[in-house]
Amino acid sequence: MKNLKEEQVTPHDGQQTSPWDLTPLQIKEHALNIQSQVFDVIVIGGGITGTTTALLLQESGKKVLIVDAYQPGFGTTGGTSAHINTFADTTYKEAADAFGNDGAKLFAEAVNEGYDLIKNLIDKYSIECDYAEKTGYLYAEDDDQAKQLEDVFNGMNDVGVDAGYIDKVPTPVPYQKALLIPGQAQFHPVKYLDGLLNAFQKAGGVLLNGTMVDGLEKSDNGLVVKAGEVEFKAAKVVYATHIPPKITSYSFRCAPYRSYVLAVKLKSRTYPDALIYDLQEPYHYFRTHEIDGEQLLLVGGNDHKTGHDDPEKAFADLEKYTRNYYNVSSVKYKWSSQYYIPADGLPYIGEMSEAPEGVYCATGYNGNGMMLGSIAARIISDLIVIGESKYQEIFSPGRIKPIAGITDFIKENADVALHFITDRFKIKDTDSLKRIRNGSGKVVELDGEKIAAYRDDTGTLHCLNPVCTHAKCIVDWNAAEKSWDCPCHGARFDIDGKVLTGPADRDLEKLEI
Repeated sequence: MKNLKEEQVTPHDGQQTSPWDLTPLQIKEHALNIQSQVFDVIVIGGGITGTTTALLLQESGKKVLIVDAYQPGFGTTGGTSAHINTFADTTYKEAADAFGNDGAKLFAEAVNEGYDLIKNLIDKYSIECDYAEKTGYLYAEDDDQAKQLEDVFNGMNDVGVDAGYIDKVPTPVPYQKALLIPGQAQFHPVKYLDGLLNAFQKAGGVLLNGTMVDGLEKSDNGLVVKAGEVEFKAAKVVYATHIPPKITSYSFRCAPYRSYVLAVKLKSRTYPDALIYDLQEPYHYFRTHEIDGEQLLLVGGNDHKTGHDDPEKAFADLEKYTRNYYNVSSVKYKWSSQYYIPADGLPYIGEMSEAPEGVYCATGYNGNGMMLGSIAARIISDLIVIGESKYQEIFSPGRIKPIAGITDFIKENADVALHFITDRFKIKDTDSLKRIRNGSGKVVELDGEKIAAYRDDTGTLHCLNPVCTHAKCIVDWNAAEKSWDCPCHGARFDIDGKVLTGPADRDLEKLEI
């Protein structure tokens, strides 16, 4: 286990750097003798979900420990594009189709309450995190998208979310129709996280990083969380790890995707003062943020399933698209992050039916982790403190909807089965370690055995067993982030096989060649 240090920079889980990565966290060293203490709640994961949950529980009088495999903000929170919206990627029409009008209204309430919780915590703790309210715009570029835009508008109108048609959008992209959505917002996610952590520790909360949790057991006196040979004890446990570890139903009900972001400097120095989204598939979005006194345009999109397609091409295509419409001076930052799409469109938040009693999770945010991670914290803290939440049924991790989302469920899991089988046969004997260039990686076959091999800039080979420790699929090389990504359930590993992203909780096996 590693002690926390003051002012440590928090990189997210990719090789590329986001502008948020440069912000140091003002966090204290953890308290001594943690193993001898019994906590009311252990929160596993120090992103926006875990930290907000821990803070709300600590404020309620609970004794809380946050355990993070790396350090707070390492995962998706450190790689988000940090939009705060009153709408979500799962549209309110889609939610109504799957869960009825009342379900869609409850979903809208949850999204808005997550938004409000962020704002309230910023005000309560005077968190300096570049928070700014903005107008949102959503535009359609052709007839099909115009019909989709109409559905989005009608869905918003049905659940009481303010939106209206507008003639002018601050974008150089040609469009047919557009919506104006007032009252959106943006912020610096790591500065916000730092403020939450500071409040959590001032309230008596305990923070432990550098500790990979790899086991959880029921005991006579509660729950035992294991990290190698180390054990921690608590009455309740919350998995705020983006997706619960090991093989669970969520591995099959949530599909992993990577999303790409550029931060570019414009020659014109004219930046949109708004949050702007298109309806392409995959979609694009734009916003402006000031980093170290310099205005930058953030452009995101080109999402694809983790371990599929070409991440380098995704970055290149996103840059090409941006340069088609904006006079770009330079690309200052580029990065990617991961999110999970739930089969029926809504996240899974609450007590896990397939775990010991008292274990909670939150997963399946579908790219809207800021609002949904925040409301997940409220839901879980309410369930633990008062025993109920008005959202507990609609977001129940144990819900099974045989109709809603069945098509996506079949599609995503058929894809998993395809990779599990075909990846074992596509490696040819002609592939060779000698052909791997410096700075690149590849799964090759040597003497009948498959090897995940990366050659660093000095020419040294780093060789691993390519079988993912989660569900035994074959990992794929991600040249953009220099990681080994599993195409089945989204686990990711660094060049030495260390887990970067769950649901795997064990490193890839190192091989000596």
